[in-house]
Amino acid sequence: MQEIATETAVTEPGAAAPAAGGLRGQVETLERRLRQRDDQRRAMLHILADYEQDRRRLARQTERLDNSRRALLHILQDSHNDKLRLEASRKAMIHIMGDLNEVNRRLGDQRKAMLHILVDYEKDRSRLARQTERLDNSRRALLHILQDSHRSNLRLADSRKAMIHIMGDLRETTAEMQRREQELRDKQEQLVQAGKLATLGELTTGVAHELNNPLNNTGLFVGNAVDLIELGVADKGQIVRELRQAVQQVSKATQIISHLRTFGRAAPASREPIPLKQVIERALSLMQEQLRLREIEVTLDLGPQEPVVVGNPIQLEQVFINLLTNARDAMVDSPRKAIRISASVGAAAVEIAFVDTGHGIPSGLEGRIFDPFFTTKEVGKGTGLGLSITYGIVKEHGGTISVVSAPGEGATFLIHLPLAGPDAKDTSAP
Repeated sequence: MQEIATETAVTEPGAAAPAAGGLRGQVETLERRLRQRDDQRRAMLHILADYEQDRRRLARQTERLDNSRRALLHILQDSHNDKLRLEASRKAMIHIMGDLNEVNRRLGDQRKAMLHILVDYEKDRSRLARQTERLDNSRRALLHILQDSHRSNLRLADSRKAMIHIMGDLRETTAEMQRREQELRDKQEQLVQAGKLATLGELTTGVAHELNNPLNNTGLFVGNAVDLIELGVADKGQIVRELRQAVQQVSKATQIISHLRTFGRAAPASREPIPLKQVIERALSLMQEQLRLREIEVTLDLGPQEPVVVGNPIQLEQVFINLLTNARDAMVDSPRKAIRISASVGAAAVEIAFVDTGHGIPSGLEGRIFDPFFTTKEVGKGTGLGLSITYGIVKEHGGTISVVSAPGEGATFLIHLPLAGPDAKDTSAP
């Protein structure tokens, strides 16, 4: 019994060793699994952290995308508005061109009316001459009657009656003369306006070409902006610059049309101090396209001083346009085409010289070029009113105009205008 116990005691430690080893292996295996699970848990935490970062980054990118989409919608809306404004400008330009055609049609009617006015003017002048002659006869008759009244008291009653009738005729004749003089002034103003509209008709082609440039530029700039928007360019500033340049071109076209409308209006009977250089430059701006197309070189030299005269700016602008037109037509077949405008300021007046390189004025005609309806141009190419109207406007401004010319050496028109005094005031209508 004791041996069996001893054998059992000896055998149990040997059997416990493999069991302990297996237990340790299981413990190590369990620890490895725990470590693997810890590593997996940490990896899962890293994945969750990366996922959170990616989610936040995606949220920011989504927000930026929404902002970009809203900005693009604003840009597309602005582009649509600009297209609408451009379409409105184009329609306005079509109306303006229609108005220009209507002005040309009215110009033809006004030319015909001008011929009728001139015929009526000649009739009125003849009638006025006859009335003046009758007035002189009436005055002489009055003198005879007064002499007879002193010679004979018997005929005093008859002389008084005759004198009353004559005075009535004098009053009627005087009133008729005043009415005729007013009609003559009105018809002269109509002639000036008709000459201005004739000049305006000649300028239509050049002005239409000058308007075409800003319109083409406007279409180009707006087209560039539309292309940038369609390409998805993110630089909004570049699109805005293109649209602003288009707006500047529209403003330029508006200024040209405004100047043309101002020149076409009837000039009010007003006088104001005006810089002479400004009036000449405005006349050149209307004529520059015609002069450029005919390859005419223009030199402007008004000196360091800027003379100021008292006058009507629209009427003086018509004077300079008439002289530029006359010089332009005089150099049609000249080998060298040039116009020089200069000014010299004196103590009380300024002298403006218009010099051209045409063929000059034929000998013996210098004294007739300012007569109404006198022209050296071919039939149908001139009315003969330009220089006559110019002469009348310069005379109304208290100035003089003359011409110096040698055949084959061009012509020089000299205009003298009084300078504005220090107390010159604006006499425009309120």
